[in-house]
Amino acid sequence: MRVIVKPSRKISGIVEVPGDKSISHRLAMLGAIATGQTIIRRFSTSSDCLSTVSCLRQLGIQIEFSGSDSLTILGQGLRGLKSVNQPLDAGNSGTTMRLLSGILGGQNFSTTLTGDNSLNKRPMNRIIEPLSQMGVLIQPNKNFTAPLKIEGGTLQPIDYLIPVASAQVKSSILLAGLYAQGMTQVQEIMSTRNHTEIALQQFGVKLEFSGKTIKILGGQQPQALEISVPRDISSAAFFVAATLLIPNSEILIEQVSLNPGRRTILDVLIKMGASIKILQQKESFGELIGDLRVYSSTLRGGSLTGSLIPKIIDEVPILAILATQTHKGITIRNAGELRVKESDRIQTLVQNLRIMGAKIEEYSDGMFIPGQQILKGGTVHSHGDHRISMAFAIAGLIALGPTYIKNGDCTDVSFPGFYGVLEKLCTR
Repeated sequence: MRVIVKPSRKISGIVEVPGDKSISHRLAMLGAIATGQTIIRRFSTSSDCLSTVSCLRQLGIQIEFSGSDSLTILGQGLRGLKSVNQPLDAGNSGTTMRLLSGILGGQNFSTTLTGDNSLNKRPMNRIIEPLSQMGVLIQPNKNFTAPLKIEGGTLQPIDYLIPVASAQVKSSILLAGLYAQGMTQVQEIMSTRNHTEIALQQFGVKLEFSGKTIKILGGQQPQALEISVPRDISSAAFFVAATLLIPNSEILIEQVSLNPGRRTILDVLIKMGASIKILQQKESFGELIGDLRVYSSTLRGGSLTGSLIPKIIDEVPILAILATQTHKGITIRNAGELRVKESDRIQTLVQNLRIMGAKIEEYSDGMFIPGQQILKGGTVHSHGDHRISMAFAIAGLIALGPTYIKNGDCTDVSFPGFYGVLEKLCTR
């Protein structure tokens, strides 16, 4: 579906963004292998998280929705999943595929995990290697991509140094570690988001921490609980950006995740000159949350490289839009991971920004976007990538003339109703 975005003179109001997608995935999976009834409030109803729910239901787990975003899961314990005769479809969700692979590796049956055309092109060797070392038999497609045929069984613990900064790889190993006969140890080269570690502990699983090393003892049985999901800061980032860019704007976003591994986008923007106040900060079910009050601001720009990149990898598309309006522009390097997301996000950002009249320099691992540029309306393509679609929706608010986004409705992957929420905040 083609979406039309018209310029806006002002952004204002209270914004409710969905529950955090990353956390929702993890809680659903742990609820499935826990014992007893787990209730998850403010569960993300994004297409990605619904893919996780669908896979778990296929595996014999009873899951019911009540209201719009409350989920009840009747857990069947570590080894209570049931074999299926058809492939599990993870849709567009890399989180579903990579994390569920760790759990399936500990079952006593074989399963095939597949996804849509985009997901089946994304690299899976990064989980295949450690899981294989643990004793999981994984038969991938060519180039170590999905579909993945996974033969579960008795797993052995490993001491594994993750060669890339990836919370998904870490999580897959930790989940497999629940099924290993002994202590599994994961070492990170740089810290990544710790939602899995927090969730495991909320479900009663004990972990040991030493620097960037995490240990998990196999055989621990997760216990059911009732829990609420913080609101998704990656979704909030688009509304933050819109408010910063459009004069005389102000918004309030409530109960957003402020997890140290996720809030870096706020720290980056504040350092560049953004007026963002963090209010009502507190801990909720192991996760830090708070309210954000955001005001129109002039941003300086700067350089985003090195160890910073994994912490803002999901926000690079909206940062690229912001860059066009900064004083000095923004340089992004060491972000080659963007080329194997839902789309090649480097290429897609460059192509679409040029369509809107922006100057941009493309690198193999990033880009340089000069500041103080005037964007014009035009027809851009999301390439089925939800973050690209949302980023160019924000670009359309400050462009000269209407912006047309091909396949713009792919935002449902992470934020159902995104355009409706955005429209309510706009004054034209």
